Amino acid sequence: MMARDHELKKDLAATLETRKELGPEYEAELVDAFLEKVDQKLDVAIDRRMRRQAAETQMAVARGGRPHTGGQPDTGSFGERFGFALVSLVLAVPLSAIAVVNAHLPGLLVSWAGIVGVNALNVAGVFPWQQHRRTKRDDGTWE
Repeated sequence: MMARDHELKKDLAATLETRKELGPEYEAELVDAFLEKVDQKLDVAIDRRMRRQAAETQMAVARGGRPHTGGQPDTGSFGERFGFALVSLVLAVPLSAIAVVNAHLPGLLVSWAGIVGVNALNVAGVFPWQQHRRTKRDDGTWE
């Protein structure tokens, strides 16, 4: 990324020097030409990122996994989330019975707060198995 920034800085310096030589009457054309160079560089960067994401998606599908679509963490398919909720509710029955027998109403409230909390964390996607693997980009940043 630094090499490209250096090229843009050189282009900007050349544009400013040309403006000094030609005068302000050519300013609009010079700015348009510089912005066109910036636009081309952005298009190249976006195309490269899109090709990389398409390749990552194809590789994930080829391995039998789900591709990560970006944005929010991958919290699993509807079936996985529904299954998690169903299992937690099935386990809630004996947990509730144990809590009521040992601690009465406060125990029941604590056990259900835990059940609700675990399900909320599952929906939020904070469990380690729900996080997609972070990878380092070409420009040195992490995604």
